[in-house]
Amino acid sequence: MELGLFSLSLTVKDISKSKAFYEALGFDAMPSCGSVEDKWLMMKNGTTMIGLFEGMFEDNIMTFNPSDVRALQASLVEQGIALDVPVKGDSGPGHLIVKDPDGNAIMFDQF
Repeated sequence: MELGLFSLSLTVKDISKSKAFYEALGFDAMPSCGSVEDKWLMMKNGTTMIGLFEGMFEDNIMTFNPSDVRALQASLVEQGIALDVPVKGDSGPGHLIVKDPDGNAIMFDQF
C-alpha cells in the first residue's frame, strides 16, 4: 500500500509565532500552500514537511498524500479498519481519517 508523502499537521495557537519558530529551525513556507492570513501553511526543510494549522482541529495529525485515496479506503475497510471520516465523492480530491489503537489521528489527503 503506497501512502505517499508524509507530513505532520500541527495545531498551533498563533500561526505567526509558529512560522517564525520553524523558520529559525530552517523550515521555509511552501509557495501556494497556505498562508498566515489563511491560518494554515505548509513548511519544508529538506525532505521534512510540516503543516501549521491555527483553529482548524484540536490535535496534531499525521498526514499522508496517496495518489488514490479511494483505493486506500477500500483496502482499509477490507482489513477491518474503522474510518473516522470516510472520503466523500467518487473522484477528485478527497481525504479520509482513521485513528490508530492509541487514538492518534492519521489523515490520508489526496489533492
